[in-house]
Amino acid sequence: MKYFIRAAKGVFILVLCMSFAAVTSDSVNKLWSVMAAAVFTLMFIRMVCKPAKIKNDNVRLRTIYFARELLIVYGWSIVLGFPFMLVSAGVLDIPFAGKLIYSVLRLLTGAVIVITSVIRLVLTSARLGVVARVVLLLTWWIPIVNIFVIAKACDTAGKEYELETQRNELFEMRKESEICKTKYPILMVHGVFFRDMKYINYWGRIPRELIRNGAEIYYGNQQSAAGVEDSARELADRIKQIVDTTGCEKVNIIAHSKGGLDARYAVSMLGADKYTASLTTICTPHRGCAFADHLLKRSSYALKYYIAQKYNDTLMRFGDINPDFLSAVSDLTEESCRLLNTTAPDREGVLYQSVGSRMWNSGSAGFPLNITYKLVAKFSPLDNDGLVDVDSMRWGESFKLIEPKTGRGISHGDMIDLFREDIPQFDVREEYVQIVSGLKARGL
Repeated sequence: MKYFIRAAKGVFILVLCMSFAAVTSDSVNKLWSVMAAAVFTLMFIRMVCKPAKIKNDNVRLRTIYFARELLIVYGWSIVLGFPFMLVSAGVLDIPFAGKLIYSVLRLLTGAVIVITSVIRLVLTSARLGVVARVVLLLTWWIPIVNIFVIAKACDTAGKEYELETQRNELFEMRKESEICKTKYPILMVHGVFFRDMKYINYWGRIPRELIRNGAEIYYGNQQSAAGVEDSARELADRIKQIVDTTGCEKVNIIAHSKGGLDARYAVSMLGADKYTASLTTICTPHRGCAFADHLLKRSSYALKYYIAQKYNDTLMRFGDINPDFLSAVSDLTEESCRLLNTTAPDREGVLYQSVGSRMWNSGSAGFPLNITYKLVAKFSPLDNDGLVDVDSMRWGESFKLIEPKTGRGISHGDMIDLFREDIPQFDVREEYVQIVSGLKARGL
């Protein structure tokens, strides 16, 4: 029935255009043609505003569904357009002016539908990429090509709608349980070369999902690039600030990449252990990154100094007080991490655990980690996530390796929802919900 309705709406668009074209025909009563054109126009406007009936209270998902429905209907009109023209040509004696009107109206109705749909998707879809949007906008009017482009856009929007609908249903089922409402708040610590920014969240969609499941979230707010010891001092001060301000006694730290090394130093060497209930590291290079060693050894001093200076100058404009590019990279080497592991032992009373991921090959994740994957693999024979090898990620009481049973690997960036991408058999938001709910189950 759904396909029949969509096909009927596709035919409706064709009839709308034909009703205007028929005004120029001598074989059809002009008054009836004008009236039909007016009625069909009003119906078309109604269809564009509300393409389908849907029972979903989420405004964003309703918008995605409407955009997809419109594109599907327009696709039907394209597929049915050619045979429809053959049939109507034998019924209506339409002169050249009428055919021109029909062609122009087909372009206009298509433009209204596609532009309306694209605007809806641009404003609401997290899955349709920039390239896909541009291609859709530029090729919707090209015969044959537009069928495939529209079909792809509909498939992408449909998968997003289904996934998000399932997530909302899951959330409603466990809403009252607040499975992420831990005893102590969550402190999320970013990795190197990034900052905690108000409008561009380092952690993508993850914090929002944790919060709506009951979590209380804070951020490390340390500088983007500094040595482990300097970053750790900032984190230790931040932890003390949170404890003093909220009276929470302790925090649960979730740290990504170098942030895990910074957090370990703060807990082990700067007294933050008495304010820390747990430390969960995500893709952290606990045993160093061979790629960092290679970059430092192969680069000349002049090149390293030039890059560091440019980076430091740029980051100072974004708020870093004293960024130190070279110290940040140097502390990621195997030698530096070996020294850290020797001098900064784990503290009793703090739960240590780790999570990692892997890519299957250079084509199993997007740019730029598809490039760095090969470079890391060249210097370390172990599996890696595009920056860190799996063995280096292991730390603490337990280690969980995330590896979907598909051709799509999980990269270093995927673990913080860097590209806001929905990956088959992997929901990064749910992974963090399970991490935090696990802390709650342990009374932390």
